[in-house]
Amino acid sequence: MDELRALALNSSPPVEKQNFKKLDLIELKDFDETIKYDIRYAGTNNFMSNKFYSQASAYMQRPAAEALIRAHQKLNLLGYGLLIHDAYRPWYVTKMFWDATPDDKKIFVANPQDGSRHNRGCAVDLTLYELKTGKVIEMVGGYDEMTSRSFPNYYGGTSEQRWHRKLLRETMESEGFNVYDYEWWHFDYKDWRQYPIANTRFEDLSIKK
Repeated sequence: MDELRALALNSSPPVEKQNFKKLDLIELKDFDETIKYDIRYAGTNNFMSNKFYSQASAYMQRPAAEALIRAHQKLNLLGYGLLIHDAYRPWYVTKMFWDATPDDKKIFVANPQDGSRHNRGCAVDLTLYELKTGKVIEMVGGYDEMTSRSFPNYYGGTSEQRWHRKLLRETMESEGFNVYDYEWWHFDYKDWRQYPIANTRFEDLSIKK
């Protein structure tokens, strides 16, 4: 893992020549403290069983964050809230994921040559929790599960699990997000093309706050 990290840190993101909006990454909890975090890459409970982030934070571009808060508030009216697993991700972490993932599973990770929408601060991995109890809602497949159960249109699991998955998707889509073809938990904000790939580490983002 140390060798993989060193290689990624010594690599550079792809060069992009178009004009982008200025980065305006903000912490989601600064907007609404009722959004819950379970930032998997800040610990070892993830598909690589290693820690990648120095802190359990979730940043997004301001317009994307504002849209996410609106989705969260809509869900609140139904007794649910959003639980965030990941949001902005430095590019070097995307490269680590790609380099470590077998070829037959690469549909679940972004190619660093193109960059991830997470790198642009316009993607978020999330699920639902019950406001009243704090209980995380059980979905058809688990977060970061690299099987067909993760597909947003997978017709398995229970009717209740599929209903919750649909509720999450429809609420996020109502605020300008699109679900990723292979991951029910991954949503891209509609304006992701307007922002550049970023490689700033979390400790440096927190200094800028």
